[in-house]
Amino acid sequence: MAVTIRIQTEHFDVTAETARLTAGRADIGAVVAFTGLCRDEGGRLSALELEHYPGMAEAEMSRIATEAQERWPLMGLTIIHRFGMIAPREEIVLVLTASTHRHAAFHAAEFLMDYLKTQAPFWKREHLKDGTVGEWVQAKGVDDLAAGRWV
Repeated sequence: MAVTIRIQTEHFDVTAETARLTAGRADIGAVVAFTGLCRDEGGRLSALELEHYPGMAEAEMSRIATEAQERWPLMGLTIIHRFGMIAPREEIVLVLTASTHRHAAFHAAEFLMDYLKTQAPFWKREHLKDGTVGEWVQAKGVDDLAAGRWV
């Protein structure tokens, strides 16, 4: 099974990543793609700063990917997470899941995102258009509730 996990500052191309995941595979019947984008928070955000704990972040993403593979019959998956300064409308995260059938691909993608939001060691801080820099963003209870349904 093809598994790609990357943490990078560069933009990613969803079409190219999907082509890479499915290359030479006529047995894949479904690919689910989720792309998380930076919001402008009502026009007040100039950028979102994302930091991670190198080594630990990749290890946690690999652990989550392995768990998804154990739960669903996946034929491949891709997780790409950006860090650095990200402007509104730019992509932050990409999750691709491939399976023979759509149900496994949908569930696995949702599971991966729920756990990335709550378990992967990434931190966010808002940089506002008025020049102020916010505090590091706290985790949201709604994200913990979403991840809790997979226990």
